[in-house]
Amino acid sequence: MNFDLPSLPDGWQYQKLEKCVKPNSITYGVVQPGVPVEDGVPMIRVNNFRDTHIDTADIIKIEPEIESKYNRTRLSGGEVLLTLVGSVGQVSVVSNKFSGFNVARAIGVIHPLPEISSAWIAICLRSPLSQHLLTSRANTTVQTTINLKDVRALPIPIPPEIERNQISDFVLALDDRITLLRETNATLEAIAQAIFKSWFVDFDPVRAKMEGRTPEGMDEATAALFPDSFEESELGLVPRGWSHVSLREVASIFDSKRVPLSGQDRAKRQGPYPYYGAAALMDSVDDYLFDGVYLLMGEDGSVVGAEGYPVTQYVWGKIWVNNHAHVLQGKNGVSTEHVMLSLRRTNIQPFVTGAVQAKLSQSNMWRIMFMMPSQDVSEAFGSMIEPLYARLRQNYEQAQTLANLRDTLLPRLISGKLRLPEAENTIAEAIA
Repeated sequence: MNFDLPSLPDGWQYQKLEKCVKPNSITYGVVQPGVPVEDGVPMIRVNNFRDTHIDTADIIKIEPEIESKYNRTRLSGGEVLLTLVGSVGQVSVVSNKFSGFNVARAIGVIHPLPEISSAWIAICLRSPLSQHLLTSRANTTVQTTINLKDVRALPIPIPPEIERNQISDFVLALDDRITLLRETNATLEAIAQAIFKSWFVDFDPVRAKMEGRTPEGMDEATAALFPDSFEESELGLVPRGWSHVSLREVASIFDSKRVPLSGQDRAKRQGPYPYYGAAALMDSVDDYLFDGVYLLMGEDGSVVGAEGYPVTQYVWGKIWVNNHAHVLQGKNGVSTEHVMLSLRRTNIQPFVTGAVQAKLSQSNMWRIMFMMPSQDVSEAFGSMIEPLYARLRQNYEQAQTLANLRDTLLPRLISGKLRLPEAENTIAEAIA
């Protein structure tokens, strides 16, 4: 494999990846894992990669007898993982907590030499140069697949050890900061969900008052807003004075403002504003249609997620939305976040039509029911969770800023085009 490589500073050199690792240590994992078992060996798959880290939320376990045939990829900590099939080019360094795990066929396991750290190999593999070289040679006949021969031949820039370690420490510190912001956001969302469940699903404050107890987690004024008894409704017992209403009563819809753009149009209109589809951010364009805090809910295509819950996106700022997502905001004293938390606990499968492609029409969406408390309770809930989501939005934006800067600075750092003090000043200015 021949490469046209950028020049390096004096004292730096390129080495093939296979020269930077232990002999014969670039290999892939379990080819036929069989049926998952409850008490087996955990196996990491492509879907477990989250940025530079591994998420164990959806780890499966395989039979020990099957795993024993793949001791070459059994993890002990310190290995570098590289996705080879599907979403190729994702990279992570194995932490010690994954010792004893194994990996799927779609993941390559790399054992760096002791004198060349795992962090440095991972940083280089994440660089635009390595990503370009890998994807440009990938086989895309069935699904994108990277050949191990091409992985072994990848050129890795090797600076002097001191510079290498300093750059690694800088990038890893950025990674850790981004991870912390994202983990904090997950905690903030969990807190909001727990409060919502307590108030509007389990009715804990109402039950406490029925039993003569003071409701937990709220001041006396807020507790006074809740009733102390239940009453019958068509959908079962509800707190006295509360009722189930159509989603239409608590959500404004802005679908008429949506405008789809073809891929060709988006390519011509690249810009700073996010372009959203039914389930995800798809692109960035040169103009926006909406400005504010919104809830997007899939209209067709990606409509239903796990357990029948709707596919939703919490978005804010200046954005463009195509015609595959409903655009909603809370109204009548109900916050957009309140609407979102309710929908994320609602099975919408009965309201979805379409034998070939799932669709949630506007008329069917309005058939979804919403537990409507008194306006005072609704406004109190909105006031309680607003600081959580304000911080979430701020954290997300800072994480995005840091991630963008990291990805911009990384190729210049590992090629010697940018020195570390300049990179540190750039980050300091961005988060000042």
